[in-house]
Amino acid sequence: MAKSDLAQAIEQLCEEKNIPYEAVIDSIEAALAVAYRKESGNKMLNVRAEFNPDDGASQFFDVKTVTEDPSEEELEAVAAAEAEEQKIREERRVGRDDRRGSRHDEPREGEEEEEKRFNPKTDLGITQAKELKADAEVGDEMITELPLLDDFGRVAAQTAKQVIIQKLREAERQTLYDVYKDRVGEIVNATVHRVEGPMVYMDLGQATAMMPPAQRIRTENYSIGARFKVLLLSVEQGRRGPEIIASRSAAEMVEKLFETEVPEIGGGSIEIKGVAREAGSRTKIAVLSLADNIDPIGSCVGQRGARVQTVMNELGGEKIDIIEYNEEPVNYIVNALSPAKVISVQLDEEERVAKAFVAEDQLSLAIGKGGQNVRLAAKLTGWKIDVVNESGEDNGPVEKTDDSEEVTDEIATEASDETVVEVVDETVTGEELAADSEETPAVEEAASEDTK
Repeated sequence: MAKSDLAQAIEQLCEEKNIPYEAVIDSIEAALAVAYRKESGNKMLNVRAEFNPDDGASQFFDVKTVTEDPSEEELEAVAAAEAEEQKIREERRVGRDDRRGSRHDEPREGEEEEEKRFNPKTDLGITQAKELKADAEVGDEMITELPLLDDFGRVAAQTAKQVIIQKLREAERQTLYDVYKDRVGEIVNATVHRVEGPMVYMDLGQATAMMPPAQRIRTENYSIGARFKVLLLSVEQGRRGPEIIASRSAAEMVEKLFETEVPEIGGGSIEIKGVAREAGSRTKIAVLSLADNIDPIGSCVGQRGARVQTVMNELGGEKIDIIEYNEEPVNYIVNALSPAKVISVQLDEEERVAKAFVAEDQLSLAIGKGGQNVRLAAKLTGWKIDVVNESGEDNGPVEKTDDSEEVTDEIATEASDETVVEVVDETVTGEELAADSEETPAVEEAASEDTK
């Protein structure tokens, strides 16, 4: 059977707004129910409307729940509440907003109590219910069909229009929220839509995401129209639709990019055990192979560094150190401090403090510019790390941090000028990316010479 013009118009609206067909029908039925009650003038009706989009026909019903017969006190309370509402309506008409506000707040405080009392709009006493249906019982739903009205007045029609618009907006917001709430933690393509003060608004296609300053990379320029990959950090339901927070600085961003670029990670052969990041400057990532025949570092680097270089380019040239995870804290800390060569490590299990001994010529490399290398190592391993030279000179412990924003602008500037750290032991970073693995010893010697 051919669909009516009205049904086709509803389907077109659903496609444009990306909302369910049933949501549009519910909006129309809610609007018709409000318009009927307003036009009839009977405020005690609990109207339910049924709308047929094929022929445009409507039916109206008064729906009430059977309850125990109300007491005299309940009826008096209902009458008093109705009188108070009438006063509020009169005050609104004459514009006495101050008096209306003070009186209007009082009944709202007792809303819970009013809901427990008998409500003639939604409830029907058992005695009256048995007159309509002999076998009626408390809790039953009494549905009475209402006569059709000849026409709806201008006020009722305007009210119905506002209800439809409101309901459609709510349905559209709920649809967007349902689309994005399950995508938290995903990387999506976004375009800078506008910049308002410190906030950057990113166009995701169907919705707009906000990127606060803490979620941006300091060295990047977010000009209108620029395209970026962003991580959906959180999605909350707000008054004006879903509030989506996007991030470029989160550590999870690096993890998700590697999952995309390295099939072994996506397939479960390699596991990312931890990421420590100072966005825009440097990242350390620990990986573990779950298969004996797979090299975790080599897989993440790719042939001639193709895979890690793709991730670095996406992050604006951010340096990435890839280390192998080890369950033994000593070995893990040694790996995390690379490219510096650690002689030995002493652990204080109770305080979770590690003292790493390095040669004099490796001290500055172990600490890094502005303390960045040891700071990232501490964050990655979860240990406070105290780097000392062979003579035992103490440089003070560095605690793990959870906020990459602790990096100062001076440190970030220095780090941006620093050459990408070479491959040492089991650490991989940028400058070696174009070299073959056979050249590693030469690179190690060059790293040692640079630190002297």
